[in-house]
Amino acid sequence: MGKPTSADLKLGLATGPVLFACQQFPEMNAMIMRRFSLPGDVDRARQYVLQSDGVQQTTYLAQQYCHEAIREISKLRPSPERDALIQLSEIVLTRDK
Repeated sequence: MGKPTSADLKLGLATGPVLFACQQFPEMNAMIMRRFSLPGDVDRARQYVLQSDGVQQTTYLAQQYCHEAIREISKLRPSPERDALIQLSEIVLTRDK
């Protein structure tokens, strides 16, 4: 969602796209468990993410949560604060970093 996948991988983090890619490429489980610490793990995991639909699945899931948040926020009485929360929910989906 706005960051290069390899940035999180280098930190040893398995984010949504990685976890979804793992469903298509079970060999990623071992890399996740060792936090992408072996030489080549980060590049290999990044390639698996690119070959999978992990980014699309993560985007879809984020959109669903965003729409649900907006639906719930919209139940609040109209106010600048409510409008700001709705805008914030929308910004999360379009952020660059």
